[in-house]
Amino acid sequence: MKILVTGGAGFIGGNFLQIMTEKYPEDFYVCLDKLTYAGNMETLEEVLKRKNFRFAKGDICDRSLVDDLFRKEKFDVVINFAAESHVDRSIENPSIFLETNVLGVQVLMDACRKYGVRRFHQVSTDEVYGDLPLERKDLLFHEDTPLKASSPYSASKAAADLLVMAYHRTFHLGVTISRCSNNYGPYQFPEKLIPLMIEKARKGEKLPVYGDGRNVRDWLHVYDHCEAIDEIVRRGKEGEIYNVGGHNERSNLEVVKTILKALGKEENQIEFVKDRPGHDRRYAICPDKIESEIGWKPKHSFETGIQETIRWNLENQQWLRHVESGEYRQWIQRYETLEKNS
Repeated sequence: MKILVTGGAGFIGGNFLQIMTEKYPEDFYVCLDKLTYAGNMETLEEVLKRKNFRFAKGDICDRSLVDDLFRKEKFDVVINFAAESHVDRSIENPSIFLETNVLGVQVLMDACRKYGVRRFHQVSTDEVYGDLPLERKDLLFHEDTPLKASSPYSASKAAADLLVMAYHRTFHLGVTISRCSNNYGPYQFPEKLIPLMIEKARKGEKLPVYGDGRNVRDWLHVYDHCEAIDEIVRRGKEGEIYNVGGHNERSNLEVVKTILKALGKEENQIEFVKDRPGHDRRYAICPDKIESEIGWKPKHSFETGIQETIRWNLENQQWLRHVESGEYRQWIQRYETLEKNS
């Protein structure tokens, strides 16, 4: 198969390409990425050496560029990771989230229709469901849970999901959607909770925790998420939504304390700060559907996964330093020079 992976220089997309280009050497992968601040070509350094991969720089909102790429490559499958995804940034500037996360999805699906792509997979989030009360541990998100987005980010993802299902019903486009819980693991941009706290703890800085720190998330290792997406694309039913969860509910405060303990640091580094607007209290995924219909189950417990993630961050300080300094942004310039001279 020839597979387009959009947003493949980001955290989850980059891990997906690292795993799948090696797992399926007979398939060919093309990565389309705009290389915004969260796109990091250093994440794809090893993937670029593989014969079944090539990179294309571009914006999924650029209809002409997307059309040209689809016409030339004749994709069988499109997997859309491309998205603006940081909630705090969506509160500061909602418009870019609507442009990329909704209009970009429309551009991709129009190209899928035009060029006969047999499967379009939308990578979504459990945040489209809103939140659950902390005291109701019996309540979980199911695929038919009503959408109740709380932030501009989650509203843009919910809108995209509705658009994907509308294209399936109206135009008979072959689609699937996955809605995952919070991801963590290697190559995560350090604005996110876990890598941010690891770095601040390592440096002896204060660890800012929103509100009372009791907000609960269901944590999913990025490797498990990537395997789930692969299984859905290859074995999932058209027109279906699959929740992907890790069975690992932890409060933000629990996560921070786990990181401090693993690094031998004191809890007095924790600093409670003003909560962000509309902060969801609890996310909890029920993954029964993907487990029963497809047979996928997460392999990582949070206890083992968080230790592996802390170790990776400690052992890959150069990658992190390049992100913090902005040096990673120069990688694409070096890559483009090599391409022109090859």
